[in-house]
Amino acid sequence: MLEDRILRFVAAESVADLEAFLESDCARKSVAAGRLIATCKPDEAGLARWREKVPPAMAARMATGRVFEHERLWFPSYPYEWTPEMLFEAGRLTLDLAEAAMAESFGLKDATPYNILFRGCQPVFVDVLSFERRTAGDPVWLPYAQFVRTFLLPLLVNRRRGVRLADLFTTHRDGLGPQEVYRMCGPLEKLLPPVLSLVSLPTWLSGRAERQSDAMYQSRALDDPEKARFIVESLLKRLRRTLESLNPKAREGSAWSNYMATHSYDGESFAAKEEFVLGVLGEFKPKRVLDIGANTGHFSAMAAEAGAEVVAMDYDPSCVGAVWRRARDSKLNILPLVVDLARPSAALGWRNRECPAFLARATGAFDCVFMLAALHHLLVTERIPLEEIINLTAHLTTDLAVVEFVMPEDAMFRRLARGRGHLHADLSHAAFEAACQPHFDVVRTAHLIGTHRWLYLLRKKGAVR
Repeated sequence: MLEDRILRFVAAESVADLEAFLESDCARKSVAAGRLIATCKPDEAGLARWREKVPPAMAARMATGRVFEHERLWFPSYPYEWTPEMLFEAGRLTLDLAEAAMAESFGLKDATPYNILFRGCQPVFVDVLSFERRTAGDPVWLPYAQFVRTFLLPLLVNRRRGVRLADLFTTHRDGLGPQEVYRMCGPLEKLLPPVLSLVSLPTWLSGRAERQSDAMYQSRALDDPEKARFIVESLLKRLRRTLESLNPKAREGSAWSNYMATHSYDGESFAAKEEFVLGVLGEFKPKRVLDIGANTGHFSAMAAEAGAEVVAMDYDPSCVGAVWRRARDSKLNILPLVVDLARPSAALGWRNRECPAFLARATGAFDCVFMLAALHHLLVTERIPLEEIINLTAHLTTDLAVVEFVMPEDAMFRRLARGRGHLHADLSHAAFEAACQPHFDVVRTAHLIGTHRWLYLLRKKGAVR
């Protein structure tokens, strides 16, 4: 990255394939539809600045290869922060592009969800070097096993065993092997589709596959290119049918997914909360909003409808799945993520540099943070000091924060405290404002009539306006 630009060095031997693919109808149409990352050659001035910043060895290699520039997607996310709905859509996009590329004699050499980022709720394929020219007559789709490990089996295990994608991908970066899933399945389940084809048969035949491993990976070509293409296309269609059978439906409600129907506000107080938020959106027009504890995305949708790019985060996958479906159906610019602010995604990969931590990506990335009905959960359930929560909020926003302050007398507060309300006896308006004072100025407040809740609009001290 250079000056917020995404530049990529491509070795000389890969340049021709990449340029040919970028000029193909498949690539052009996919870029136009927003499904493939836009890629171009950077200007010479930008290249000169880049050469000054890279190690000498890389600068020397640039003389033989070529540098390309990718469109920058604002907020990167990773499979362990997605809902099953998002993983499913990423898999569907992968197969769509594989089939489209086949028509122009290109193929995918890998098929992993890490090839994909999200622009709002829309998946975007970002690794253009995954495409290469196919050998005529080749009957093999090389990334078949990887697609099964990283898309199909995670969706299967999530659906049948309730394993969260966060738990799966943070410990199994390359997905699950059939043998691992086989151990999770009951005797009858092992004989039923899609477990039989995806899990049981590969496990039963694994010994034979190991004995023939050398032969399995030797390149081979049929004399009839059309027959080879038919075999690959049939395989892709079979994978699509299996993927569609694992399409995540609206799941059973969680403890919080019905919150919007069961919250403790009456109609008047909730309308006042909406009016307060709409007033902030209308007056200050934030461009990028982080909605912490978004639940099913009511206020995220309000921000998106007002023209903001929104990241909606909640630790409950059922809630975040509802946000994704709402954003998709209404075409809202919302990126929903399964992230617990008390335990946010850590940095992962080689030297912790492949996938930056959530807080590293989020710090200073937003000009407005919503913390509506979330502060008391962090205070009571997670036992995080008030000053720490406010301090983190100040790091996340460059300008505004809309915070809902809940007094210990509130019914939900008492429910969360479970008889430990005395631990928060010193929590008051004065204590809250004192915690805010080092970081924020209070712009306005509003009491939600009939509740023990107040809304605060805070503005960061020293913010550039």
